[in-house]
Amino acid sequence: MPIIRNDNYQRPKWLFNRHLETIYPAIFRKVELQKPIRERIKTFDDDFLDLDWYRQGSSKLVIVNHGLEGNSSRAYILGMAKIFLQNGFDVLTWNYRGCGDELNQKPIFYHSGATYDLNQVVSHSSNDYDEIFLIGFSLGGNLVLKYIGEKGLETEKIKKAVAISVPLHLSSASAQISSLENTLYSKRFLKTLKEKVIQKAQSHPNEIPLEMLHQIKTLADFDDYLTGPLHGFSDAKEYYEVNSSLYFLDKIKIPTLVLNALNDPFLSKACYPYEMAEKLDQVYFEFPEKGGHVGFTSKKSTIPYYSEQRAVEFISRDI
Repeated sequence: MPIIRNDNYQRPKWLFNRHLETIYPAIFRKVELQKPIRERIKTFDDDFLDLDWYRQGSSKLVIVNHGLEGNSSRAYILGMAKIFLQNGFDVLTWNYRGCGDELNQKPIFYHSGATYDLNQVVSHSSNDYDEIFLIGFSLGGNLVLKYIGEKGLETEKIKKAVAISVPLHLSSASAQISSLENTLYSKRFLKTLKEKVIQKAQSHPNEIPLEMLHQIKTLADFDDYLTGPLHGFSDAKEYYEVNSSLYFLDKIKIPTLVLNALNDPFLSKACYPYEMAEKLDQVYFEFPEKGGHVGFTSKKSTIPYYSEQRAVEFISRDI
């Protein structure tokens, strides 16, 4: 599909660079929303996933997927849930393994291509709804795109998808986030990831090695040392190549929107596949000039964030 070109998004003047656009909503945004109903479901391997339900009797369900080291209570998740509730949908948000209130039981965690858990969430909820829509942020966007690429039309109830601030090409995006200008972000991610590993090693000392943990300086190091081998990949290189959603885009069979800001500090050039966009039948790309990473703050606090507006517009309209 041709790239969607518009100038509808304009950032607030006081968010005058991409780092402010990224950091401000992550730290200061507050979203008032009803308390969800928490449900714990059992996974295929006798672990668990925690789901948060916002039900209002709709036949249409939106499943929202969070980003790296996020969870179902982050402001960007609640903001997206709120706008879809206001537009008549039921909403389901969920926590990846290790991202809820307690660590999961198996030695594995979550990762960018763990579509088996997303599939379990979809399967668990599909009987109660006529239509299902998927939304993913960052890592969650990669997860959604890979999933619908893998599934094709196999899951007929899934009608559309939206992926926001997506690292379509994992290896180059990992290198980008580990660049000098992004040191603040990468250190923050590594801090919480290492804390989880140390905690998990207490119950799984044979599967979770700690000897080299102090030598990990980048996300690529972490994926090479732990994420890849722990989840069945030889190293970070194989993990990135197998799970990059860029390689699944041509297999997507439902209308899908990819919304990546051109000034996103986490994304590499490969995350803006202009040439590929012209050849795809179902994937729409929108690359606003501004927005940051999972940003898109509105100029007025009384209106939804741009990413939320676009998700509702795309999912609600006829294509």
